[in-house]
Amino acid sequence: MLKAMRTAVTGMTAQQMNVDNIANNLSNVNTTGFKRTRVEFQDILYQNFRKAGTPTAIGTTIPTNLAIGYGTRPVATVRDFSVGDFQHTGNALDMAISGNGFFQITMPDGTISYTRDGGFKISAEGQVVTVDGFFMYPEINIPEDANSIAVSIDGEVSVLLVGNEIPQTIGQIELARFINPAGLSAIGHNLYNQTPASGAPIVGNPAEEGLGKIDQGYLEISNVKVVDEMVNMIVAQRAYELNSKVIQTSEDMLQISNNLKR
Repeated sequence: MLKAMRTAVTGMTAQQMNVDNIANNLSNVNTTGFKRTRVEFQDILYQNFRKAGTPTAIGTTIPTNLAIGYGTRPVATVRDFSVGDFQHTGNALDMAISGNGFFQITMPDGTISYTRDGGFKISAEGQVVTVDGFFMYPEINIPEDANSIAVSIDGEVSVLLVGNEIPQTIGQIELARFINPAGLSAIGHNLYNQTPASGAPIVGNPAEEGLGKIDQGYLEISNVKVVDEMVNMIVAQRAYELNSKVIQTSEDMLQISNNLKR
């Protein structure tokens, strides 16, 4: 019975983390470019009382194991990088990636981070930045006398200057993709960092080398599906309740044993 209690505790702990993850998904249902995560579980070690294939005293072999497991544990949070729906904004610097890839962002320490959030702004110096003021990489500077901004599907940025009728190209957006995007490390601010598990970034122009194209005037919304998360939350709650019931049942069985009289 004590083993059953300890095993049930691992189940309750695992489902608590599962609910925490679901809560994070639901809280980011309106976060631009957010990608939902799911928790993966793994069973723990087993205590073998009889191993399959063990010979018996009468010359036969045991056909099946007699083993009891010690519960479960969470081993990974896997991020789903499927493309979310697009929301039309009409803003010139709102961009969505239709397909694979990430925008590159220069961090204050000079390193490069990656994001699917294409809600860019213009700084006081005319540089294209994120809402936190981090520069897009490669840097793009918008002239003061720019009357309009256009971004092609392959990432070419051009502006129409006051008094001119012919657009002028001022920069090229480059995207990065990873062989294992699930290995990226989320650091908040809608940003990800490269890790040894993700592999090195493969950089190129949009619509080339397996990278998605740019859709100007759109934002990619979260790929969280509220109905699915609510169902997952109900399942996790029921699993939590069942594990707590195991603890209660084990306690009742111990109480019965303690009350036995000779």
